[in-house]
Amino acid sequence: MSPSLSHSTNMKHSFGFTSRRQFLGASAGAIGFGLSNATSALSSQHPGTKPASKSVAAIVTVYRKNSHADVLVGKILEGWKQDGGIGPALRLSSLYVDQFPADDMSVGLAAKHGFRLCKTIREAIELDTGAVAVDGVISIGEHGDYPRNEMGQQLYPRRRFFEEIAMSFEKLGKVVPVFNDKHPGPAWKDAKWMYDRAQELKIPWMAGSSLPVSYREPDVGFPKGESLEACVGVGYSGLDIYGFHTLDFLQSIIEHRSSLKTGVDWVQAYPIASIPMLLDRKEIDRELLDSSLASSGTDLKAVLATASNESESGIFLMQYQDGLLIPVIMLSGVATGISVACRLRNSKTFTTRAEERPEPRYPHFAYLLKGIEQMIHTGIPAYPVERSMLTSGILDRALTSKHQGNRRLETPELNIQYSPVDFGYAPHINLDS
Repeated sequence: MSPSLSHSTNMKHSFGFTSRRQFLGASAGAIGFGLSNATSALSSQHPGTKPASKSVAAIVTVYRKNSHADVLVGKILEGWKQDGGIGPALRLSSLYVDQFPADDMSVGLAAKHGFRLCKTIREAIELDTGAVAVDGVISIGEHGDYPRNEMGQQLYPRRRFFEEIAMSFEKLGKVVPVFNDKHPGPAWKDAKWMYDRAQELKIPWMAGSSLPVSYREPDVGFPKGESLEACVGVGYSGLDIYGFHTLDFLQSIIEHRSSLKTGVDWVQAYPIASIPMLLDRKEIDRELLDSSLASSGTDLKAVLATASNESESGIFLMQYQDGLLIPVIMLSGVATGISVACRLRNSKTFTTRAEERPEPRYPHFAYLLKGIEQMIHTGIPAYPVERSMLTSGILDRALTSKHQGNRRLETPELNIQYSPVDFGYAPHINLDS
């Protein structure tokens, strides 16, 4: 049985030796990095003043208009709204780009803003100084021309990026916070390797989707500490690309339930045509299904009429360790949004939809960047990476189940325990603070 992942106190400090000599003098037996007090750089400033900017290296697959690189790194360069206005207390020092399509923006932006366009990840971190020359790293392995495996996972080089980042830290004797866009991996074995490597080197590490911090319509969150009786999630677009967004949004809501067990016992995929059977078996709550489908812009009749589109649609059914059974219905080409419907133990229900507003320049990425900014200034992840590890694992197991003829997969590797935090979501996060 795989050891469980748990929220580690290693991620609650800022780390790093101040010199190569100190690093080499670490105690034998395991690689060690010195600890310093995790006082908040953001709160140390005089009230009403903006903290001094921290330097960032960005490692990206491609940089073209409206890519994740553009709507994250672009906000560092040109403000929260990417209109030249106020932005985060971060500055881009260096950029590594893995692919340069015809519509690449990175070369022009480097000339405009004066950051260094680097040929290697090590160069972006070191900047010819012989030391870690930046205060944080943003790794964006999303978009670009990369192959898919037999399970439909697009093999973005997220592990390779993280491997080279971690190796640079190890060689240079210092670590700084790292953000990994979307899900680590995407294959579970790679995600787990990344987690273990971050734990080994004590790297403050965050990952995840922008949708847990996006707008919600209606603006409702989970009543903290309440028990949850049932839940249904609905997503749209591809199983791999939007399956993670859907699962990460779902988890960000249900993680606040009263249960002390956050892990998942098993995962099984089903075709959309199985909805009537799962309704009969009470494994899908009909009232919550109807509510979540309506919130996602469709209904059950339309869903069943298009059930033959199984290549990028399907059902993910997962059993949590506290007994909670949740179906997530992925409806490529049918639904138009991501929604979650919940029934509490007192029979009260609520449904909410993740809003992906395009203007001003995809604001949910601004709220995601606010969490990244907080981590880079404090050395403390804004929320636990274990949440994204759990949702990454669920997605990998669901796609594996689908590939294996919808076989139920026991998931001892998803015995992932963590405590949620109250980071918030748009518009409850102040971008100006």
